[in-house]
Amino acid sequence: MTSSDLWDAETAARYDEASAAMFAPAVLDPAVDLLAGLAGGGRALELAIGTGRVGIPLAERGVEVTGIELSAPMVEQLHRKRPDLPVVVGDMATTRAEGEFSLVYLVFNTIGNLCTQDEQVACFANAARHLRPGGRFLVEVGVPALRRLPPGQAAVPFDVTEEHLGFDTYDPVTQRATSHHYTRQRDGSYRYDPHHFRYVWPGELDLMARLAGLSPESRWSDWSREPFTADSESHVSVWRRG
Repeated sequence: MTSSDLWDAETAARYDEASAAMFAPAVLDPAVDLLAGLAGGGRALELAIGTGRVGIPLAERGVEVTGIELSAPMVEQLHRKRPDLPVVVGDMATTRAEGEFSLVYLVFNTIGNLCTQDEQVACFANAARHLRPGGRFLVEVGVPALRRLPPGQAAVPFDVTEEHLGFDTYDPVTQRATSHHYTRQRDGSYRYDPHHFRYVWPGELDLMARLAGLSPESRWSDWSREPFTADSESHVSVWRRG
């Protein structure tokens, strides 16, 4: 059984609206541009494809996209928008999709949904099994914000507005963390949604890739390929199968 949180029907139904900022062209277009280029005319597999925020526009670029997704309700939302996009329901660490791919990718911090190191290692191995020789595995994930967590402080805020309050709490021993979301409702009340994840360092991901037989190719701070530095808050990393 995976350690991932499981998105139920209620959460899936409001996912696109709650993540509306991530659908903005300024956010989405650079990601789709880069992924389409890396696919190079070959097939692409999205792990944790969700409701198709990235997979659908990538398919609209002419890339043959397949998905793996743990939550059947999320797949139902995707298929309301793009019925012909194939998705296998299952755990991204172990579930297989048919055939080989030029590109496997995992975006929007979703590697952290696997809350144990063993599962994250298995996810890299699963991605490698799907890749044709020369194929690439891409991961987009944030850099843990522990530098912003001074002694005695319990949480790091990542979003503070009238409509939404977001805080991350970290356990440096287990590398487990929780994103706490407080979202304002129409009646003025707030809905609380926790999301559990395991944070992972860039160097740790490189070692997972090596264990899976993948070699590092690129690392940028964002989809626009800005250089990755010590101050980068996220990274887009690419490893290649030999």
